[in-house]
Order: sequence, then structure tokens, then C-alpha cells
Amino acid sequence: MTIRTRLTFWYSGMLVASLLLMSAVLYYELVYEHRAEVPAQQREQTPKQMADIIFLYGAPTLILLLVGGWFLMRRTLAPVTALTDAAERVHAENLRHRLTRSGNQDELDRLTGVFNDMLGRLDESFRRIRSFTLHASHELKTPLTILRGEMETLLRDAKTHPDHHEALEGMLDEMQRMARIVDDLALLTKAGAGQAPLVCEPVRLDELVREACEDARILGERQGITIELVACDAVTVTGDRHRLRQLFLNLADNAVKHNEPSGRVTVSLRRVADGTQVEFENTGSGIAPDQLPLVFDPFFRGTEAQRAKRDGCGLGLSIAQWIVHAHGGTVAVTSDTGNLTTITVTLPLSD
Repeated sequence: MTIRTRLTFWYSGMLVASLLLMSAVLYYELVYEHRAEVPAQQREQTPKQMADIIFLYGAPTLILLLVGGWFLMRRTLAPVTALTDAAERVHAENLRHRLTRSGNQDELDRLTGVFNDMLGRLDESFRRIRSFTLHASHELKTPLTILRGEMETLLRDAKTHPDHHEALEGMLDEMQRMARIVDDLALLTKAGAGQAPLVCEPVRLDELVREACEDARILGERQGITIELVACDAVTVTGDRHRLRQLFLNLADNAVKHNEPSGRVTVSLRRVADGTQVEFENTGSGIAPDQLPLVFDPFFRGTEAQRAKRDGCGLGLSIAQWIVHAHGGTVAVTSDTGNLTTITVTLPLSD
């Protein structure tokens, strides 16, 4: 129940109680105290006259006060409603939006000013975080590239002892993994700052889905995971081919990585009424219901993924969500714990 509704009920109750009290006082003063002095015929007519007065004058006054009080409370609490709606819309991408102040210096105007100042501080904090992340990822790329080149040189060098090859290959894999994390982190930071533009062109979505399935078969071959493409309608969308390919590769990799030995991944691409729908469904341990709202958060890794010590840092689905939203689509995850997990992507068709 809103504050306005509660105040309206209290206000209405007070008015009704006041009207009843006024009626009781009038009856006592005009009828009860003078009942002995008033003739019997007039005494019988007095209650009816009082009822007529209360009905003809009291009821309209009560209605007028109720309507006027409701309108006054609505006008008074309108800034609170606006402030609440603005707070619900706040996220990292619109922190520069400010509420309009009334300028009358009352409590609500001051509260609006405090809210605007808070948004300013948050905007500055996010700006500094993005700037630091961009600079840090840029600075990390150079030493990582140098280290990777040196390790590849050592692996190709005939003088390198064979016993060291396995250790160097492991270090090279970790170096490449670190480089991917830096690249993903830089991409998410640029996306949050609006510095990751899309190159839009007509894209055959069915071709990208088939490529993602072939890559998934290679990824799941070692664990005996079956990749099945159950439907693949010919669909063309307007978007960035590179980013859409990255989207499906991330989803395919996620479906294989969080699967079970000899499990199954089912992929489908269908034309639907409001666009095109792509689904990646995989067997496995699933995601707990309380963790489903968190799967798109950067660096989030579910309890099962942490327990199984699966590879990854929790950025794949965050990047996938950004790519989908950048193309005007939606993405959702459903999961039955210990059974199936389904990621559904909906994208608009080309005009």
C-alpha cells in the first residue's frame, strides 16, 4: 500500500469521525438538553430536520474535503513518486540523468538535490573504475604478448630440453587464458562506456549457428558430449557479424563447459512471431534458483562451477548479454537443478 493510499484512508477516517462527532454534539445541544421544553410534535420533527441538514450540507462537505484532500496529497507526494521511479531506473549507463528540482527549498526539493548529488558521485566513481580498467587492461596486453612470444620461441628452440616442453606448454596455456580475460574485461569496460560500436550489416544467422555447433563438437569431443542441431531456419538479421559469432561461440563454450561427461547439447534456431529465437540447452548439474538472477553478472561463477573447478572467469555470459542487448534483443536462462539448463536468445529480424 502506498503512502498516498494510507494517508487517504487516515484522512477519510478523521473526516467521517468528525462528522459523526459533530452530529452527536448537535443532537445533544439541540435535542437532548431541550427535550422537556420542546412540544412533542416539534420534538418528533427535530431528528428528521437534523438528518436533512447533515445529509444536505454535511455529506457534500465531506465529499468535497475528501476529493480536495486526495488531490492535495497527490500534488504533495508527486516528487516522491518521481524520485522513486528515477531510483528504479538508475544503472551504470544513465548516471548522468538528473531530476528536475522544484526550487522551493522544501524537504522534497532538498531530497531531490541530495539524490542528484549522489548520482553525480556514483557517476564519477564508475568513470574512474572504467578508466582504470581500460588503462590496466591496455598496459597488461604488452607484457602478456611479450611473454607469450618468448615462450613460443623457447618451444620452437631445438636447444630447449624436452623435459621443459610440458611446463612451457602449460605456462603458455595459462598466458593465453590470461590474455583472453584481459581482452574480455577491456571489451566489457568499453561497452559500459559506449566505446564499443557495432558494424551493422545483413548477417545470415543460420550460418553462424552452424559454425558454433561445429566448434562445440570439437570442444566436447574429449568429454564425449553430443552436439545436436535440431532446427536451423534460414534467418537474416541486421547486426555485427563478428560480435554475433562471438555470442554463439560463448554460449556453445558455456554449454559444453558446464556439462557432464557423455552429456548432450541441443541447439535450435527458429523464426518466431517477434523475430528469431536461438536456444542452447545442455545437460549437467544446472543452476540453483537463487543464483539464476546472477548468471549475467561479471565474474559470477555458480556453486557447481566452483566446486568442479571448471575453467573460466565468469565473463562469457556478461559479454553475451551485452551483445544481445546491443542488437535490440533479449536473453534469458532457465534451469532445472540436476537436469537441463537452457539459454534463450531472441533477436529482431532485418527490416
